[in-house]
Amino acid sequence: MRHLRLKPIIDQEAAWPADGRALLAQYDAETVVVYQAYSPQIGRYAAQHGHFGEGFRLDRMSWIKPGFLWMMHRSEWGSEAGQECVLALWLRRDAFETILGAAVPSSYQAALYRSKDDWQRAVDQSEVRAQWDPDWDARNIKLKRRVIQLGLVGETLRRFAQEWLVEVQDISDFVREQARYRREPEMMLTPAEKAYSPADPAIARRLGIDTELSPVRPEERPGQRRKTRSG
Repeated sequence: MRHLRLKPIIDQEAAWPADGRALLAQYDAETVVVYQAYSPQIGRYAAQHGHFGEGFRLDRMSWIKPGFLWMMHRSEWGSEAGQECVLALWLRRDAFETILGAAVPSSYQAALYRSKDDWQRAVDQSEVRAQWDPDWDARNIKLKRRVIQLGLVGETLRRFAQEWLVEVQDISDFVREQARYRREPEMMLTPAEKAYSPADPAIARRLGIDTELSPVRPEERPGQRRKTRSG
């Protein structure tokens, strides 16, 4: 069984960029971890079988999120109705690259397309949407930094749900445990994430991924003293 690599969130925040478009993820040479949240029926089936099945719909877009904290914001730390079961999904890295390569921005970008019609044609021909959203910190404060989520449909979604997953884990208990420290994040552990750069630099340019981002300067983040958990 694979395990999430965990680090104190205050250490990670000091290393992450304050702004820009950052593809933050936990990954190794073989896999990239993404997150989703579902009802217990859908999530538990996926965790037990290593792929999606019972209750999962292939006829609608499904969004995968490489960033743990954005998933926590979206699911309200696993308390939102229909998102109580939070999943960590180890996705084959070559499949993640395939998804990035097929992705089209979810909104028109004048720097990338000659016209809105050209962009719409690209959207119509693609099974992957790339959307940039504001990231949120452990206290649920909106940040200037933007992180990516990827919407999948069609054959791409089917392959993600049934072929490309290496492992699926229900991390709902871990999420609930860490949610207790939202008001004192110096005690919180989260999956270790760092900037991911696509193998093809052209993909990074097309999706607007900033591959050279500076970490937060010490004076930009309030000082936090690490505490030790007890009990």
